[in-house]
Amino acid sequence: MKKINTLILTFTILILTPFYTFADHLDVIQVELKENCGFNQYLAIAKDFNNNWAKEYDYNVEILMPVQSNDLKSIFWVGRSSNAVAFGKAWEAWVSDLGKSDSEASILTARFDKCGKNMSRRSYGAY
Repeated sequence: MKKINTLILTFTILILTPFYTFADHLDVIQVELKENCGFNQYLAIAKDFNNNWAKEYDYNVEILMPVQSNDLKSIFWVGRSSNAVAFGKAWEAWVSDLGKSDSEASILTARFDKCGKNMSRRSYGAY
């Protein structure tokens, strides 16, 4: 009887636990590179972002270059956090740091802005 009660309790907890809490959060930004900036230059900035800022905030970015697409002039920033809460903390830290001209966030933002133009931004839960 104890095993049955334990199974029922475990099953109930699993049913009641919202599955969205287990989803990674994807931050997707469509970027068009400026004429004076090539893909490798943008990729180098993204690598600096990962190494110098993102690790501390459970965030990692990959840059996608389309091979087959209806839009071959855009690249895509795909940032991943372990969940929406982690992304929110990273976002708050980033926005807060933008107010400090010598912060890593401000320096990186200036480099990104010089190299590309953000065309759109979307968020996804990845299961």
